[in-house]
Amino acid sequence: MRDYRDYENPYGGMDSGFDNMRFGRRTTDYGPNPFVTDIERAALDNSYFRTALWTGDHLQLTLVSINPGEDIGLEIHHDLDQFLRIEQGQGVVMMGKNKNNLNFRKRVYDNYVILIPAGTWHNLYNTGRTPIKLYSIYAPPQHPFGTVHRTKREAEEQESR
Repeated sequence: MRDYRDYENPYGGMDSGFDNMRFGRRTTDYGPNPFVTDIERAALDNSYFRTALWTGDHLQLTLVSINPGEDIGLEIHHDLDQFLRIEQGQGVVMMGKNKNNLNFRKRVYDNYVILIPAGTWHNLYNTGRTPIKLYSIYAPPQHPFGTVHRTKREAEEQESR
């Protein structure tokens, strides 16, 4: 039987790095193993549009980076709730029961949390000059284990298949 010492934490040491662009490595999905990390550092170091960091049977943690002037993309999750935490950047989140009537609008900044109930259309626009860096928790998981989308375009292409 394995115990917690058998799982390495990629953010545990001072010299450990997560920047997936700088180090040119594919980020590992650490689920469903026990996992502990500095989530703020992981989110800030992520340069990809979407990276599944941990995928379990009932929950998924992804890291997201939205470039200035871009958005996460209008979407709805019929059977899951979603939690977003912004670690860097600013934007506008819009939500509603109808994709043509996103009547809930709020400005969001560093340290803001966004809770998206199942069945709610939503989008997040980056209105700042730096990338929005955030992490997202889906319950249950939304993306396949190990998902890495380097760009929004790549995400759209893979999800349309």
